[in-house]
Amino acid sequence: MKKIITTLTLGLMLFVFFSFSKWNTTPIYLDITKNWPKPVYDFSKNPLTEEGFQLGRNLFYDPILSRDNTISCASCHLQQTGFTHVDHDLSHGIDGKIGTRNSLTLQNLAWNKTFMWDGGVNHLDVQYIHPITSEVEMDETMENVVKKLQEIPKYKELYKKAFGTDKVTGQLTLKALSQFVVMLTTSNSKYDKVVRKEEKFTEMEQKGYNIFKQNCASCHKEPLFTSDTFENNGLSVDPTLNDYGRMKITQIKSDSLKFKIPTLRNIEFTFPYMHDGRFKTLNEVIKHYNSGIKHSNTLSKQLQKPMNLSDNERTELVAFLKTLSDKEFLYNPKYSYPKNY
Repeated sequence: MKKIITTLTLGLMLFVFFSFSKWNTTPIYLDITKNWPKPVYDFSKNPLTEEGFQLGRNLFYDPILSRDNTISCASCHLQQTGFTHVDHDLSHGIDGKIGTRNSLTLQNLAWNKTFMWDGGVNHLDVQYIHPITSEVEMDETMENVVKKLQEIPKYKELYKKAFGTDKVTGQLTLKALSQFVVMLTTSNSKYDKVVRKEEKFTEMEQKGYNIFKQNCASCHKEPLFTSDTFENNGLSVDPTLNDYGRMKITQIKSDSLKFKIPTLRNIEFTFPYMHDGRFKTLNEVIKHYNSGIKHSNTLSKQLQKPMNLSDNERTELVAFLKTLSDKEFLYNPKYSYPKNY
């Protein structure tokens, strides 16, 4: 009788242990630079772990997210170019289809409230549904993505490590992608080192910085170099695309021709520029703001007057913009293709 009781007690203890024990994960934390604003992303609802990050990293680089397994997130978001593409003006997707907009960079997204050029998505965790289900991008369904991932032993193991279950779900897939993408932070450019008093601008860069503060900083606010808002920046409408920006989402006429203000960090490497990739160089961009603005009822109030910069001043402004390049970020192996994971 005593033996039976002992056996039952041991069995009960083991049951309780395995029922309530939590899988082991390794917490990681977003490195927030001193004097930067508080991130918008709610980490309490998706705590960062090394295991979640690595799962998201694998998913980001895996074309399995597309219908025919040919297009990955990285197809349009290359690390060395600030996690965007540079080989064409508009994004290319499945079956060689061409989208209607230039891909945005993926940098410091923990501070973003809205996503897409028109702000059509308001939370990072659901952002990925758009490219996955878009007919001109990945053309897949979340249901099929889950089904394909569930059939791969590697992913069952990665989900188990990250979330304590080897059952793949759409929600966990989106959370894992966010754990990777939200960690794509860039804050170690020459500009940042100057702010930290580790380096100094050259004379030309300093002059460019002064020009920037006078003409650009109201929209591209430091230190993120975006205001995460929408403005009409005086571009003419492409007659082929007929893209009127945020008005497509809000159906409000005053939002006509307004597009998201992108970050200028790593802008040296994130060409082509604008929502439709119409400008290939920074000089073209500055020329537009200098003398090419098209006036309309919704034009940003900050752009009512042209900059009228001289040739030397335009050169100085470009020199400053290049100080926003963070090569440590662009070539950080932590964010690259997961060869050994």
